[in-house]
Order: sequence, then C-alpha cells, then structure tokens
Amino acid sequence: MNTPNILIIGQGDIGLPVTNKLAQDGFSVTGLARSERDHYALVDSANFLQADALTLTTEQLQSFTHIAIIVTPDEYSTSGYHDSYLAISQHLATLTPNLANLERVVFISSTGVYGQDNGEWIDEHTEPMTPERDASKVILQAEQALQQSFGDKAIIIRPSGIYGRERLMRVRKAREPQKEPVAAEHWSNRIMDRDLVTIIANVLTTETPKPLYLATDYRPVTTFELGVWLSEQVGEAAPTIDEKKTSATGKRLHSNIPLAWLEYADWQTGYRDILDHQA
Repeated sequence: MNTPNILIIGQGDIGLPVTNKLAQDGFSVTGLARSERDHYALVDSANFLQADALTLTTEQLQSFTHIAIIVTPDEYSTSGYHDSYLAISQHLATLTPNLANLERVVFISSTGVYGQDNGEWIDEHTEPMTPERDASKVILQAEQALQQSFGDKAIIIRPSGIYGRERLMRVRKAREPQKEPVAAEHWSNRIMDRDLVTIIANVLTTETPKPLYLATDYRPVTTFELGVWLSEQVGEAAPTIDEKKTSATGKRLHSNIPLAWLEYADWQTGYRDILDHQA
C-alpha cells in the first residue's frame, strides 16, 4: 500500500480524535467540517478542509486515497439521518467514476441496523433483519449506496453502544437511589469511545481490511447484570427485575475486532476505568 492520504469527514466526538490520532502517528490526514478550523481542537500536524460534505467536488477529493465518513445528524430524526448519513453517501457515490486515486471508503454505521431482538448471537456473517427504527433503515441504505458504488473499496464499521468517561448514562442511572425495575434478560453491547477511535484508525491504515467490522467488545451483558454491578460499585441499591419483562430481548454481538486493538475488551474493564477516573 502506498502512503495513504486520508480524509476524515466529520470532526465530532469520534471523528476529531481519529484525525488527531492519525496525525500524531505520522499519517497525512485532513479533517473536514463545516465550521472554521479554530472550532476544533485539531493538532497542528493535521490538515483541515472547511466544507460541506454534500457539496464536495471531484477536485477537492481527487488527491485522497482513503476517506472515512464519521458523521452525526443535525437532529436525531429520520430526516436528520437521511440528510447526513444517506445524503453524504449518495453524493460521494456520484463522484466515484472520477476518483482514480481512491482505494478505501470507511463508513461508520451502527449495529442498530440489525433488527434482531430475541437475544440472538450476531456475527459479521449475519444478515440484518429489517430494523424497526426508521433511522436504522436509513443507515443501512447508506451502507448499501457506498457498497454499490465503491464495491470492495467500501469498508463498513458497525459500532455498538458507545460509552466513555464523558458518556455516563448508565453510571448516572446506577447512582439513583430509586430505580425503575429492569427487564430480566435484555442483552446489550458496547464499545469504549477510545477503542472505537483506535479501531477506525487501524481499519483506515491496515494493509488488508475486512469488508465489515462489528466494533464491539468481547462481552455482551444484560442491562440487569450491568445495573446490579454498577450499583454495587457506586454503593447504591441494585435494580429489581420487572416481572412483566421476562423474555429475552436485544441481541448479542460477536466481535470480530482483533483483541490487540482493544484496551477495554469487556464492559467491566471499561466501567472500572470510568469510575476510577471520576474518583
């Protein structure tokens, strides 16, 4: 592989640290966002392109060999996802014939594209059942638009629930003295935000990437087990089981991320780090 010239579309909570990590690792990388550079805490060695991804031209893109699409919608509605994930993917697809240097397009999707909801195991070979959420259907359409246009140059990363030192919803719930009852067996999956940054950087720069990555740790957990454990850690009462919700729901994801890429290979390691950081 020649030295990659990488474009990161989106400089949010994940895109920005990906750009910075690649720059610090010595890669030629450009972060793209709509606001001016000084809105983003980019390292000096990273390049910056102020642009709207929906109006990018062949001229702006033709020097890049690798592009990553790491976007969040302006609003968390079906139209918000349509105007970001899908619209950007479709726009890039129209430019495909003219991007002679392009070797790889990495799209950050979501494990929400799997409609399975009976506690099933899912791996990289499992076909998604149609998801209930319209937003997830839109994300799946965006994947397909890129795959149809870019073929095997398109690499999909589907992260599970992202958590981290600044993403504390479960910890906040554990600290509540009065808790709502919890489903007996609702399966959940997660990935530490810093591990996701590493995964994306590695997928962009590895010699021979897989076509699809399930960016999740190695240990699915029920929300009940997680709630009990976290409550114990913070010294609060554990949740009780909701007797009306006893059947298995959610899904269990079988990670295909190399273990060496993960600093937090299971949820307990991750939450211990978060709680230690808060102490």
